[in-house]
Amino acid sequence: MSDPNPPQPPADDVPPSSGQVPPQHGSPTPPPYGTQPPPYGTPPQAPYGTPPQAPYGTPPQAPYGATPPPYGAPAAPLDDAQTRQWAGLAHLGGILGFLPSLIIWLVYRERSAFVGQEARKALNFQLTVLIGYVASSVLAGIVPFIGLLAFPLWIIAVIFSVQGYQAVQRGQAYTYPFTLDLIK
Repeated sequence: MSDPNPPQPPADDVPPSSGQVPPQHGSPTPPPYGTQPPPYGTPPQAPYGTPPQAPYGTPPQAPYGATPPPYGAPAAPLDDAQTRQWAGLAHLGGILGFLPSLIIWLVYRERSAFVGQEARKALNFQLTVLIGYVASSVLAGIVPFIGLLAFPLWIIAVIFSVQGYQAVQRGQAYTYPFTLDLIK
């Protein structure tokens, strides 16, 4: 008896006149029968001869032969808008505590004298406020209602921090009414 479904030739051997489109040059060929696809999440492999690409987010490399800047070379100075921004954030960061002004002082004091000066003032003020917090919490163990002084102290710190921010945005230096000169 004759087979109702005669065997079909493989797709690669099908002549173009049969209605099927042969694979184009450069298109990926399907893996041989029985091979497993790569595990999920594996990055696709680039074709042979393709130069590797750097991962997303890496800075571009200098052209071949260019000399890199020496380690520890000073960064570019800040322009006026950046100077006001970072000096203002040093004061305004006092709402959160002393860490924002400390970080800004450490990072930007070499790039802008004004930012370094204002961040140092804000840091000294926030360390003074921190001493006040510690003193009120210690005294709260002795006299309970003294611990309530921490909230008005925080309100005062917020008011002076906002005033410092506003003064710096106008381009003026700000001096806190009371502060200990701990960082020089």
